[in-house]
Amino acid sequence: MANDLPVLDALFADDAVRGDAAGILSGHGAISAFRQGRGGAPARTILHTEVVEISDDAALVIAITEPLTGGRGQQSQLWVRRNGAWKVRAAHVSLPAPAVNSAVWRVVGTPLVRGAAAGSLSGETVAVKDLYDVAGFAVGAGVPSFLDSGEPAARHSPAVKVLLAAGANVVGIAQTDEFAYSIAGRNPHYGTPPNPAVVGGVPGGSSSGPASAVALGQASIGLSTDTAGSIRVPASYQGLWGLRTTHGSVSADGLVALAPTFDAPGWITRSADVLRRAAASTLASHADAGSFVVDPVLAAQAEPDVQAAFVAFVGVRDTVELGDPQEFFETFRTVQQAEAWRTHGAWIQAHPGALGDDVAARFELASRVTAEQEAAARATLARLRAHLDDLLGDRVLLVPSASSIAISTTADAETVERTRQGTLKMTAVAGLTGRPALSAPLLSVPNAGALLPAPVGLSLVGPRHSELALIDLALSLATAPPAQPRAS
Repeated sequence: MANDLPVLDALFADDAVRGDAAGILSGHGAISAFRQGRGGAPARTILHTEVVEISDDAALVIAITEPLTGGRGQQSQLWVRRNGAWKVRAAHVSLPAPAVNSAVWRVVGTPLVRGAAAGSLSGETVAVKDLYDVAGFAVGAGVPSFLDSGEPAARHSPAVKVLLAAGANVVGIAQTDEFAYSIAGRNPHYGTPPNPAVVGGVPGGSSSGPASAVALGQASIGLSTDTAGSIRVPASYQGLWGLRTTHGSVSADGLVALAPTFDAPGWITRSADVLRRAAASTLASHADAGSFVVDPVLAAQAEPDVQAAFVAFVGVRDTVELGDPQEFFETFRTVQQAEAWRTHGAWIQAHPGALGDDVAARFELASRVTAEQEAAARATLARLRAHLDDLLGDRVLLVPSASSIAISTTADAETVERTRQGTLKMTAVAGLTGRPALSAPLLSVPNAGALLPAPVGLSLVGPRHSELALIDLALSLATAPPAQPRAS
């Protein structure tokens, strides 16, 4: 209960495994990192201990526990004696699940809002990112003070209303990073939602709550937004399908903005079928997409293991040189910063201390963007958009959805910033052009300390209004052999 990390580390064998409802960790290093990042041992009382002798040098210890929060739990540990010292070789921890995980959900219901009696989404359940208006509830945008200062919405936002009309039920309002200004998924006020695909990994943000709700099976559709990758990154980190729509194709009414030039609604699901039905129920225009193309320089912004998985999966494709990823990133970031401060700066100045350190620092940098810098970035944005449209045409750009697998919640600042910048250099293409982008769970990378590989999304960036075609193309990629380049 003292959470004495050195003592706990010393009690576990080098080849120990540890499991709980989130998954299994393998190896002393992975278990130690998890222990450092969990913020302390769950407070509980041991009610009973049962020891089962297996041999002179092995015993199974089972304890019944009573968490201070109520209910009953259980711990099982296999102890072995090696060189005279007893160590935990395997451990499993079971604790009562909370009725509602406040790191995932802000409000839940059974359902919260009932949809139409019949429709293409009948039987589906929706986790609404806490940026959209849901009638009768205020929007919190991941910031408690913002929630406290808001008024209940008079009506549903159009993006919510259309899902309800198609027969889906809204089961709750799910958490987001503060003002959706992050791609990590951490929230200092409500906590970090779990990532069931990567034990101890961040969920990805800013659509962290909807993504985790979908991954955990608590909803089948996460109604989300994507500015710089906030749908694609959590989908990639958690092995989900995620679709950013063509900019302007879904109404942004009743939606808290971050950077309106880039903000795009979209959905996160566990299956392509549900994603396709959600998109079809909402989008009015549909276009075809052409052949696949790869930019090796852009894909090289990913970490080496992600690059290797990407190359192995996509095979040999036609290539294109889109330009300098650093220019993409800097142009996108400057316009995003200027708009983010214009959108929320006055409120932030009127509520000092309302934001956590990371997002507060991001907004502080945004406040420094001058009118001249913004104007120059917008001129570059217009040039890049025309340039990228000319090069891509109706072709579909293939690129990793994120630069890495889900990083650890205990990752150092250098790792966080390196993977963030690598990701944003790749995700910026969709934002700069206003094109739709799909993250399909088609790649995986070995994950040290885990028994299962970690998911990585394959991103398909297509021509405007090609959302349904992108889903169909991703499904074809899942079964097709690697392609050879077309003859010129």
